[in-house]
Amino acid sequence: MLPIRGYATKGPTSILEPFKFERREPGPHDVLIEILYCGICHSDIHQALDEWGGAIFPMVPGHEIVGRVMRVGAQVKRFKVGDLAGVGCFVDSCRVCASCKAGLEQYCEGHIAWTYNGTEKDEKTPTYGGYSSQIVVDEHYTLKISPNLPLANVAPLLCAGITTYSPLRHFKVGPGQRVGVVGLGGLGHMAVKLASSMGAQVTVLSTSKTKEQDARRLGAHDFVLSKDSTSLEAHANRFDFILDAVSAPHDINAYLRLLRRDGVLALVGAPPKPLEVHAFSLVPKRRTLAGSNIGGIRETQEMLDYCAAKNITSDVEVIPIQQVEAAYDRTLKGDVRYRFVIDMKTL
Repeated sequence: MLPIRGYATKGPTSILEPFKFERREPGPHDVLIEILYCGICHSDIHQALDEWGGAIFPMVPGHEIVGRVMRVGAQVKRFKVGDLAGVGCFVDSCRVCASCKAGLEQYCEGHIAWTYNGTEKDEKTPTYGGYSSQIVVDEHYTLKISPNLPLANVAPLLCAGITTYSPLRHFKVGPGQRVGVVGLGGLGHMAVKLASSMGAQVTVLSTSKTKEQDARRLGAHDFVLSKDSTSLEAHANRFDFILDAVSAPHDINAYLRLLRRDGVLALVGAPPKPLEVHAFSLVPKRRTLAGSNIGGIRETQEMLDYCAAKNITSDVEVIPIQQVEAAYDRTLKGDVRYRFVIDMKTL
């Protein structure tokens, strides 16, 4: 077994603090990755606080991982020692269900091994995430990272990037379409960058007027203060597609009414409490309310390659791991532009 250093929380009321644990030795299909950077996702906070239920403690969060390959198994073909590599939200799946065979492992109908707060395929061994020194992953669930982009800025692509890229691709967002992005945070700022790069006319819908300048800098063509009901009403029946990236309770009906006939609103934020949906927000215009969950390995690699070609990365604030509790507090207050990333050499 490999001795590993990390940061963990021992329960929903505990702080993150230094934690030593062990990972398996790399098998024939595994790669051992030295973690260089790990992003802080809002879902890390939800799970550390057990807001979604079923949390497994002690918990080492982190699923926006970039690093360098230190060792490869005898049968590994895609990676060699020294390569850059990434790990996203899951590290294995059943591999045999219809979703896995279709390259949609994120919808695995068997057992998916989440990068943390989950269990390996044996459904017993707990998984520990990227707030740690090293990780061992099967090469099939490991991503190739371009050396041409700043690694700290690439890390959030492993969750925030793919979480927004996947629904934009699935619902065929492209030139000439009117796209709304609800919430300009870690997910929302990536949605703006990606949707505008795909040729869409992007409007940011935010409760904070102070974010307008940033929205336009990131590529938005318009900005609507969503607390202003008059401004919202002026955009009724306008959008082809809306990506809702808000993870706090909010009135989703206000945004559904902005969709044109046959428009789609896709949820990628995950509020801890149910959202109330009125039938007449959907029925009169045959609108669709959908959800989307990260992306499969194939699509995540496609996203990384797309971002490398388009020179798209996340806007980040790099911190030492000793500031992780402060970063959690600031994330909850919306005080980050737009993703915290931990420099793991500070571990």
